[in-house]
Amino acid sequence: MRIGVPKEIKTNENRVALVPAGAEALSAAGHEVFIEAGAGIGSGFEDDTFRDVGAHIVPDAATAWGNADLLLKVKEPIEKEWGFLRDNLTLFTYFHFAADEQLTRAHLASGATCIAYETVELPNRDLPLLTPMSEVAGRMAVQEGAKYLEKLYGGRGVLLGGVPGVAPAKVVILGGGVVGINAAKMAAGLGATVVLLDLSLDRLRYLSDVMPANVQLIHSNRHNILEQISTCDLLIGGVLIPGAKAPKLVRRADLARMRPGAVIVDVAVDQGGCVETIKPTTHENPTYVVDGVIHYGVANMPGAVPRTSTLALTNATLPYTLALANKGWKRALTENPALLKGLNMSHGKVTYRAVADSFGMEFVEPATCLV
Repeated sequence: MRIGVPKEIKTNENRVALVPAGAEALSAAGHEVFIEAGAGIGSGFEDDTFRDVGAHIVPDAATAWGNADLLLKVKEPIEKEWGFLRDNLTLFTYFHFAADEQLTRAHLASGATCIAYETVELPNRDLPLLTPMSEVAGRMAVQEGAKYLEKLYGGRGVLLGGVPGVAPAKVVILGGGVVGINAAKMAAGLGATVVLLDLSLDRLRYLSDVMPANVQLIHSNRHNILEQISTCDLLIGGVLIPGAKAPKLVRRADLARMRPGAVIVDVAVDQGGCVETIKPTTHENPTYVVDGVIHYGVANMPGAVPRTSTLALTNATLPYTLALANKGWKRALTENPALLKGLNMSHGKVTYRAVADSFGMEFVEPATCLV
């Protein structure tokens, strides 16, 4: 099979979808790998490191896309890449279709087969290809939030961990999934007072056994959310419904309850965000202010730490990439139910229910595309 890896062109996105070790494994299995020149530089991988393990370095994106049967990316194709889409191409990347109707319709019209990292799902409901980036983003949310609490950036001027004789900052986290756990560990480790809210009592019981003592666990409901955000310094949104839009747990009117100079970091922004006033931002212009509250909505947070993020992501994706390359997408999905969950569309049909429901489109069972 011919596998293409273009350079990511989303603003300040420095990750790459394949590292030299992965290129070597694919080449050893008899596949041709085409890497766009410079694709790995942002993550610390020079072209020669790919060339040395048998990959072909191609001069531009058009060649990387055009040569590929299977195209690997990190982020969804942006509008200037849509012209490369075609019906005999399989794409394997993060898509987050439910948050972007224009993106969804462009891929549908192309007829391409789209397998989304974020909806590959194991029988125990774990999301193995979303988890590593959620771990990075959860930890970064605290790091970025702490920075924007500084007065220099318009924040309240609060040190997250406080000092002896001065109370630490209060961090409120919505969602006790992978993002929430990692954010809570980071914030607690810095000495903040942490409150984590989740709907599942079973999840809260589990978290009570593994979280530090300075993490309070509270059942998530409208009353408790409003009570907690009124006294928080940093609010982190980490709510996820796989493949679907995030629920709006904090409304525009609720910002009036928050302290001036408080910070919101909504990690769910890729799926529309769980704060009504959040919108996607970039690493170049990461924040904006609504009603005195700083909003951080960078949609590719892990792109700021590309070396760590690329290695974490490709550790998880490579086994699935090898299966797609070795078996072809239909057989690979037939033999692996977790990977079948990743199929979001193929040949103009939506095969992931949450995406179809988001835009009132017809849903087609993914298995029907495998015959």
